Order: sequence, then structure tokens, then C-alpha cells
Amino acid sequence: MTSIPGNTNQTRCGTVSIVGRPNVGKSTLLNRLVGQKLSITAHKPQTTRHSITGIKTDSNVQIIYVDTPGIHVDGKRALNQVLNRTASSSLHDVDAVLMLVQAMVWNDDDKRTFELVCNSGTPFYLVVNKIDKVKKKSDLLPFLTTLPTHENLQDVLLIAARSGDGVDQLESAVTSHLPEAPFVYGEDDLTDRSSRFLASEAVREQLTRFLSAELPYSLTVEIEQFEESPELIRIGAVIWVEKSSQKGIIIGKGGERLKEVGSRARQSMEVLFDCKVFLQLWVRIKEGWADDERALRSLGYEKP
Repeated sequence: MTSIPGNTNQTRCGTVSIVGRPNVGKSTLLNRLVGQKLSITAHKPQTTRHSITGIKTDSNVQIIYVDTPGIHVDGKRALNQVLNRTASSSLHDVDAVLMLVQAMVWNDDDKRTFELVCNSGTPFYLVVNKIDKVKKKSDLLPFLTTLPTHENLQDVLLIAARSGDGVDQLESAVTSHLPEAPFVYGEDDLTDRSSRFLASEAVREQLTRFLSAELPYSLTVEIEQFEESPELIRIGAVIWVEKSSQKGIIIGKGGERLKEVGSRARQSMEVLFDCKVFLQLWVRIKEGWADDERALRSLGYEKP
């Protein structure tokens, strides 16, 4: 990360939003930037459902990154609309925006995201991710020439978030947009999200990875118990689904799938919290929760 030359007492601090259509690598980039797995990842669209803050402090520079749900054109359910509003709201009152696109892909969701970013009036970068997936690098230049431009577009950056290629250059670029200001968070802080929230996301990540393409969008996770002691964290989590048939799929034959999800989520939490974890999971039914804005707010989704 680029530090401020000259007076070492000066600090630079600001907020940078990471936006883009679903599944372009926003969460992978956030985790790479902060050096810690804060945002869950899976090879399925709309894995991220909440704005998640990741804090990177290095020397006299602090960047507050905001990972957001994927912006998408289709999706009529209340949950889809909440996710779009959550992502769109992150474009305002920030110092810069990183709009991620996937190398060699530009579709209607990308177009819609670009429109929203341009209309926000915020300086932004087009960040072309997954360049490591392009077999013929000579194909990149023709693709780059097709990308749209705008007066607030600062530059086009090429990265591979998974491996880290180009990420240092990205950090140097966004640092130039940060105002001289005191740090908002402590130098050791990595996120403003609670441990309860991170625990619920760890469970949902494993559910998303294990289940069929459709089912993850019909479930959510709520933490009912979170008790900490120096030696152990006790966590009780409810997996909410919409139908009894979905409950059976999650539990699996003889409860094997739920046990596997719980085991993997527990291991992830122990790395995250650096502590032993005792995890209990229950599956319950709340019909129509993804279409009910009141239910969405009660389950912790941002107010529409």
C-alpha cells in the first residue's frame, strides 16, 4: 500500500466500495485485500447478501473496503430487491468505487452496474478480474477496447484476486483518492461486523457449497446462542428454509449432510476466532421469508 510521503504524523483514511454483478470475485478480492477471510465465497451467484466492511491499515493509511451483494437485473423476490438496494446504496458517500468485471465477459448485469456507478458521481475504477483464467492473453486487449468509458472512470486495472496478481497496484491507485483524515478504526481492526454475524455467514457458506444450485437462495441462518469464554465459544444457529422438503434436503439421510455442514463451519470459525467452537445447528421452516420484507428485516437484512 502507498503511504503518505513527508510528514509521518499525517494519516489518510477513506472508504472504497467493491461492486459488480454476482460472481465476479468481489468477496475474494475483499479477503485478499485485508488478508483475512471475512466475506464468504462460493461458485454461486448472490452468495454475498450483506454489505461487509473489511479494514486494511498499513503505516499511515487506512482503507475501509465495503463488499456488496451482486447487482442483477432479474430477480423479482423481495430478497433480490433488498440485495440490489443494499449494493446501490454503497455507491454514495464513499471516496472511490471498484467496479469488478470478469475478463472476457460483459452482460446486462454489468451494464446496469456501470450505469449505477456512473450516476453516483463517485470516482471509480473498472477492475477486470480473473485474468488468470484467460488462456490467450492476446485476447485481453480486444476485450478491453470494448469496455465503456466515463468522465469519472479513473483507470482500468487488471487483477487476479485469487492469486493476488495486480492487487498491490490496485491498492496504490485507490490510496490516491483517500482524504487526509484520522483513522476511523483501530489499527488491529479487520471489520465492523460482529462475531455473531461472521458465525452465521460461516454456516451459510458451507450450506451454499454443499447444496444444489437452487436451494441456497431459499435459506438463511440466524444465530440464537453465542456464549464466549476464554477456552470455548458455544454457538447455536437456526437454518431457516421455506418448505418442509427443503428441511429434509439440508438434514440429509440420517442427518449426515447437516453434520458435515456443521463440522466444516465449526472448523472455519475456529480459524476465524482462534478459539475452540461448539456448534449446534437446527433447521426450521418460515414460509415465504424471502418474499416478506418484514421477515427479511427480522432476519438481519438491511432495511429496504
